[in-house]
Amino acid sequence: MFSPPLLLQMSADVVVAATFLYLMLTATPVTSQPETNLLLRSCSLLNTSNTISFFSNLNDTFREVRRQLSDNKTYFATAEQARSSAPVYMMAQCRLYMSTSDCLTCFDYASSTIRACAAADGARAVLDGCFLRYETTNFFDEATQPGNVGLCGNRTAVKPARFQSAVNTLLSNLTIATPRIKDLFAASSNKIAGSNRSVYAIAQCVPTLEHNGCKACLKVAYSNIRNCLPNIVEARALDTGCFMRYSNKPFFSDNETTVLTPFLGKGSSNKKAIIGGSVGGLVLIILIVAFILISCHLSKKRTTSKCNSSQGPCDQLKDPVKYRYNDLKKATNNFNIDYKLGEGGFGDVYKGMIKNGKVVAVKKLMMEYNGVKEAFESEVRVISNVHHRNLIRLLGVCSDGPELLLVLDYMENGSLVTFLYGERKGTLNWKQRTDVICGIAKGLAYLHEQYHVTIIHRDIKPSNILLDHEFQPKIADFGLARLLPEDKTHISTRLAGTFGYTAPEYAIHGQLSEKADTYSFGMVVLEILSGKKCSDVLDESQPDQYLLEYAWKLYENQMPLKLVDETLDPSEYTEHDVKKFIEIALMCTHSTASERPTMSEVLLLVNEGLRMQKPPTRVHTNVPNLTLEKDDPSFASSVTNAVVSITELAGR
Repeated sequence: MFSPPLLLQMSADVVVAATFLYLMLTATPVTSQPETNLLLRSCSLLNTSNTISFFSNLNDTFREVRRQLSDNKTYFATAEQARSSAPVYMMAQCRLYMSTSDCLTCFDYASSTIRACAAADGARAVLDGCFLRYETTNFFDEATQPGNVGLCGNRTAVKPARFQSAVNTLLSNLTIATPRIKDLFAASSNKIAGSNRSVYAIAQCVPTLEHNGCKACLKVAYSNIRNCLPNIVEARALDTGCFMRYSNKPFFSDNETTVLTPFLGKGSSNKKAIIGGSVGGLVLIILIVAFILISCHLSKKRTTSKCNSSQGPCDQLKDPVKYRYNDLKKATNNFNIDYKLGEGGFGDVYKGMIKNGKVVAVKKLMMEYNGVKEAFESEVRVISNVHHRNLIRLLGVCSDGPELLLVLDYMENGSLVTFLYGERKGTLNWKQRTDVICGIAKGLAYLHEQYHVTIIHRDIKPSNILLDHEFQPKIADFGLARLLPEDKTHISTRLAGTFGYTAPEYAIHGQLSEKADTYSFGMVVLEILSGKKCSDVLDESQPDQYLLEYAWKLYENQMPLKLVDETLDPSEYTEHDVKKFIEIALMCTHSTASERPTMSEVLLLVNEGLRMQKPPTRVHTNVPNLTLEKDDPSFASSVTNAVVSITELAGR
């Protein structure tokens, strides 16, 4: 007689097999498009000494994978040439809603794309319709690796809240169901409430993954792709072992839709779907019994594995990827000065290329304090799980060398400083500037309110706002900011910010809350609008009148347009637009922290185009001028008397 665990396992297999059989019998093959939209290409450097054998093996694997895909309805193929000093492993996969001919077209496009890498011993191309990868080591069981990313489109939703709700429900169901489906693939849709429109999505894992590997990969993909919501109507998530995509437009046929309910394990609400999908009376009985058992088992599992948020970061957090010091040293050519991207008070940043061909930024932290490494590793474990479109991604860490190193996403356009008052001043138009403002607000709102612990940046300024290739902002150097305990409203600590951007209560009394970041954000908004530094004197007749004071003067005198950067085209903005953003900035820089909006409230004002019900009113205080130079005695005194912490050091 079967033991209960074995019976449960057998029943689960029957559910999956029977349901999948039903779907295969009733599905109608359709012809899709090749979907050769290239999403990602990466190449690694050729390290093998036997290049002739390597390229011979590489060509053999290309031919073998294509031969396998040529078989009717074969969507996945692997090949390897491992019996030499130059082994090659290759994997290719197409989306299951495609025809064989379209799959081959997509594969051929991917092949030509990564062959352009030339001298590379590893390469990857991800397209809408397929992906292709080869390496010199076996990677077939890799699920999620550094470099996973969410890619957001540029079309926006008409009613973001309803759209977001529909997408979240659909993606959540796909994340649960896909690992339980035989081919690890599902395509489905969901109606948008209050309309006759739907959202469409797919999830797919490579078949070489186990159930848990697919599940882990899709969880990361879901986390990455959610950063595009609520406004973006099409997005993808890419990872080593899985792919996820959603769109407000159908990209697969109705008869390719997967019935998800049998795989969700939500109890009696699924019985009707199971009955409709059964192929015989006996199968029906087995499905119902098995489904009840699975539902109870999964319900119990969810209850026992739920993370207790009151205990802070829980065991579900993943440790950051550990890099070897010698590998990062090699990636940056021994930290060559030609690779140097910039420098800060406690370390320099270098450009590097790691083994998989990905270009990264390596931040070298110069720390010589006792206990630093232990505290460092404890803090970055939390930060490495932060995933948001507007936050620089911490890819990994290194603590086995003479310096502590951070491996971060590389931003090819550098910092906002260059575009506001540097060598590329005047190249950002009005829309790009407002997009930057909105992106910064989203990133801070996530850190303050949406991550499972509150993270306060403490040093928001243009040099800590980096721009990607699409000029989308990414907040940097939040990674090691001190985490605000959940049971406190403020903490007292050494000033870690930059004078000019620092909130009065923090600079004078050391009181830190999320509203300190709100203040800094307001100062950055004024700089983005004006193209001036916060320390610039903008009225020569009043030498103590800096940017904030000048903005107040113009606002009160109903002359908001005089604040706008003269390099901007006046036809790109209206007085109403300028006044709205000035009002937001002035409200954010209110001298009293409690009077400043939260970043989620700021987002409403920015996104919805709303005007504040109560315009900002200037409150004159005795707060001293905070725009101090580093050689100012008060600045030197405050730093000398400071208690230096690990997170403050690394944040610089």
